[in-house]
Amino acid sequence: MKKTAILMLKDGSIFHGKSIGIEGIQKGEIVFNTSMTGYQEILTDPSYNKQIITFTYPHIGNVGVNIHDEESPSIYAKGLIIREISPISSNYRSEKTLLEYLKERKILTIINIDTRKLTRKIRKNGSQEGCIICLNQEHQFKNYKEVLKYKKKFFFSKKTKKINLFNEKKIHIYNTKNKKNVTYINKKKNHIIVYDFGIKTNMIRMLKERKCKITIVPKNTTYQNILKLLPNGIFLSNGPGDPRKYKKSINSIKKLLKYNIPMFGICLGHQILALSNNAKIIKMKFGHHGGNHPIQNVFTKKIYITSQNHNFVVDKKSLPQNIQITHISLFDQTIQGIKIYKKPIFSFQGHPEANPGPHDTLFLFDKFIKKINKHSKI
Repeated sequence: MKKTAILMLKDGSIFHGKSIGIEGIQKGEIVFNTSMTGYQEILTDPSYNKQIITFTYPHIGNVGVNIHDEESPSIYAKGLIIREISPISSNYRSEKTLLEYLKERKILTIINIDTRKLTRKIRKNGSQEGCIICLNQEHQFKNYKEVLKYKKKFFFSKKTKKINLFNEKKIHIYNTKNKKNVTYINKKKNHIIVYDFGIKTNMIRMLKERKCKITIVPKNTTYQNILKLLPNGIFLSNGPGDPRKYKKSINSIKKLLKYNIPMFGICLGHQILALSNNAKIIKMKFGHHGGNHPIQNVFTKKIYITSQNHNFVVDKKSLPQNIQITHISLFDQTIQGIKIYKKPIFSFQGHPEANPGPHDTLFLFDKFIKKINKHSKI
């Protein structure tokens, strides 16, 4: 049975809706995603850690969910805001409905919200914190501060998840305490070290399809331990939060840059690479979250449609001389790609591997492999 629920923003705005999941109160940064498909991939993207997702597409859940479309084993988002949820699923790959999935994962969800009005407010005023309030009892909260006072009693006791390192058969995590616990796949091929900041499954698939052997390491792995693994290339994954807070990772990558090992960063990895080269990062007004973002190659002028998910961007005004811009957004002219001068190192803000797409920039993985092959012959 649907129960009354409200969404309260920090600025005092209140949206009335219905709860379709568990009871409780949950706060997080409200972000909106404009994608028309791929809701399960979005939900299981670790980059949404501590955020509440608003889907602008009005009808979510039509094709159900299945284990193969998960980008990680968990839902890291704090909550979900939907206009309408489909009570049934119609797809041969569906294993359960989205409603069943959300209840099983204990995600606070509010529906019947005017998502268009909410999105326009965020676009106009910028991202802000909000609370989903789904309670049995009637509680009249006068303002946002009053909601937070009820934290101990009513806030859903969902533990903050630690970002799980990707683990798949024949791919093992490098353990700094037991250096013998390292195994690879395709041992005669390129060895890629993957820095896991909150990686999506499809990024690993892209490297596997290109016959790479893969070692996934925690985000704070030192540059000395990376070098001991004798990598042919280093991959910097996506992940959640402010890239400026990944100080240990930035320091390690800064040291690794001196060795000219081919390196490729995506999303958060792109921002961390820029920081490692002394560029600055700024927070955007409301970020880019969606699957229809046009970007342009500044050299060829070719345009690509990309999937995006980020709240931070490399500051154009802070670029050092060794960083060259390769791609820009046609929405707001923000930096979408960079390369390091005279080094086999580059990065991209969007998601070339995005499921369900678009895949206009999937060739960037091939570019990474070509740089590795060329570098190995030097």
